[in-house]
Amino acid sequence: MVRPDPEGVALARRPPQQAARALGLLTAVGVLVLLCLLSIWLGSKEISFGDVWRVLLHNDGSADGVIIHSVRMPRTVLAVLVGAALGLAGTVMQALTRNPLADPGLLGVSAGAAFAIVSSITVLGVSSLYGYIWFAFAGALAATAVVYFLGTRGNAGANPVKLTLAGAAVTALLGSFTSAMVLSDPVALNRYRFWSAGSLAGVDSGQLLQVLPFLLVGMVLAIAGGPALNSLALGDDVAVALGRRLGPLRLRGALAITLLTGAAVAVAGPIVFLGLIVPHAVRFALGPDHRWLLPYSAVLAPCLLLAADILGRILARPGEIRAGVIVAFVGAPMFIYLVRRRKQLES
Repeated sequence: MVRPDPEGVALARRPPQQAARALGLLTAVGVLVLLCLLSIWLGSKEISFGDVWRVLLHNDGSADGVIIHSVRMPRTVLAVLVGAALGLAGTVMQALTRNPLADPGLLGVSAGAAFAIVSSITVLGVSSLYGYIWFAFAGALAATAVVYFLGTRGNAGANPVKLTLAGAAVTALLGSFTSAMVLSDPVALNRYRFWSAGSLAGVDSGQLLQVLPFLLVGMVLAIAGGPALNSLALGDDVAVALGRRLGPLRLRGALAITLLTGAAVAVAGPIVFLGLIVPHAVRFALGPDHRWLLPYSAVLAPCLLLAADILGRILARPGEIRAGVIVAFVGAPMFIYLVRRRKQLES
């Protein structure tokens, strides 16, 4: 009797698994589209779904048409772009640092971008988004370098706990400097108090077009690096043996993180935990393959951000609770769970 070939069995099982993952990704895209429709429908002013659909197909210039096309649609597109950017940035950060607790908001990247933006507004008088987005990139890159420098000091080198502590310290320090600047400038304070909570309101289509190129380039760099990130997860020596050049790989990853986080923070403010929750949920369901982890994170992170934004509008109507506050409310328990789980595995 011929014994079955295990490798052949594995290859035979692989296509159905890939098909299931592709179907799951299409389902996630469908959920994202549904949430986009809900985001356009729901708001402080009640508009029937029939009127929303009619105005979407033909903008008649009515008051409802202005609200939908000038307010709700840009807000919805912004949530999709920012969610995808932060989801991808968190996934790439976790892969590059091999730190399951990595997130742009936790490792000081968002705080660095926010500090640089506030500095450019209060000190240099920069007022346009296209003007201070460059400061956001510089601040995000500088904060990343400082956190990595502090987290790699000592004989033990870098580890997730040291990097997280370094990120928390840098975030607290930059947050203090940022608060000191905005408190001395009433105009900057009035802008900052809404923006700092992670808000999707008040952004028009012109501002979206300004950040769109940076976000698209960052997304392409992140998703294209999926196979290389799989090699890096096996260790530096294995990655080199597989033909990966670690220097350019890390440089592309850092560039993707800087573009995604800097642009997202510039237009929506620092939103914490989004890049932590979604990659972990996807990794739990699908495993560590970044060829699937990155696309799923790019779709499910906007779903979470849109759901948080919609919930914030429903709970506090006719006002709203900032989307960043809702995401943080969900993400903080997840972060605590991950820290406790890691300690249990190490003990």
